Amino acid sequence: MNLNNKMEYKKLKVIISGGGTGGHIFPAVSIAGKLKELNPETEILFVGAEGKMEMEKIPAAGYRIVGLPIVGIQRQLNLRNIINDAQVPFKIARSIRMAGKIIDEFKPDIAIGVGGYASAPLLFAAVRKKVPALIQEQNGFAGLTNKLLGGKVGRVCVAYDGMDRFFPAEKIVFTGNPIRPEMHPYTDADRQEGFEYYKLDRGRRHLLVVGGSLGSGTLNKAMRKWIEDGCPGGDDVEVLWQCGRYYKKGVDDFMAGRDLPFIHHSDFIGRMDLAYAASDVIISRSGASSISEICATSKAAIFVPSPNVAEDHQTHNAMALVNKGAGLIVKDSEAVAKLMEEAMALIHDEGKIKEIENNIKPLARLDAAGSIAEEVYKLI
Repeated sequence: MNLNNKMEYKKLKVIISGGGTGGHIFPAVSIAGKLKELNPETEILFVGAEGKMEMEKIPAAGYRIVGLPIVGIQRQLNLRNIINDAQVPFKIARSIRMAGKIIDEFKPDIAIGVGGYASAPLLFAAVRKKVPALIQEQNGFAGLTNKLLGGKVGRVCVAYDGMDRFFPAEKIVFTGNPIRPEMHPYTDADRQEGFEYYKLDRGRRHLLVVGGSLGSGTLNKAMRKWIEDGCPGGDDVEVLWQCGRYYKKGVDDFMAGRDLPFIHHSDFIGRMDLAYAASDVIISRSGASSISEICATSKAAIFVPSPNVAEDHQTHNAMALVNKGAGLIVKDSEAVAKLMEEAMALIHDEGKIKEIENNIKPLARLDAAGSIAEEVYKLI
């Protein structure tokens, strides 16, 4: 099948389900965009979880979305989570019924799940109604929803080797993770544009600190400690620091009155492509989308896997790169004490940076969305 020949691609009706974080939403939008590129008449309906960020981000991207009352199981023991978890079975049952009605009304040619508990009711209902279904598993350790449904869907698109531990080998296709189209190996022109856009000093080394779409308390604490200690090793370093909207007020208060013109903090970095291009080193969580974007931009990164995720999948994601010399890792529990020291050592070691960049470049999958779109048409 030739993805460059648009005449081959008939109009489809596609449901895409999942969400909860940018790591699920960005790949979903990329897949939708590729399917619309192949045939602009294709109809796409998103299904997400009520109150989650997809209910805002998906309409902003130009697509219709329906919310289900589905909630996830909370592992931390407290009264609020106990009440939440007691409601989970009832909300799952209601969400499956609603998903069945959505399928009956929309009559999709295929259902695509991009992971997270939000995708479970729709995929379950689709399989039960004999609608072709495809899963896109983003992580190196499969999530619970995908593991439960992997044997029932027609195709499982993965981004890591060894996923036959979780899914039937005959259903697995290695596609990589879809990324935003603006993410690509940077050029000198991109780097200069990044300097100009963020008004950076070209004579300095540049560090990007990004904890995902919601921010990271650990990375923010590490930054705060480094600043309180006088920014050791950072006399010639300029920092772009995405602290996250949940932490913005606290970071604003912390930075108030400090004369630090070379540390730029914000709750969200809109032009992440230019932030990547301008940076020498990146500090990041190791969610699937973050890893895929860093691979695509061929950047040297220090990963700090979040411990607050199912099956510790962010550590699995990071180690897939670390074991190939394509990144460094610092444990979350050690990050406040060690992270910025490691970052300062790396940012001044141009040989190590170049080695990591050379090792990470072959891991990029720049047209994962196109590969998944091809599997959609094959499956139908």
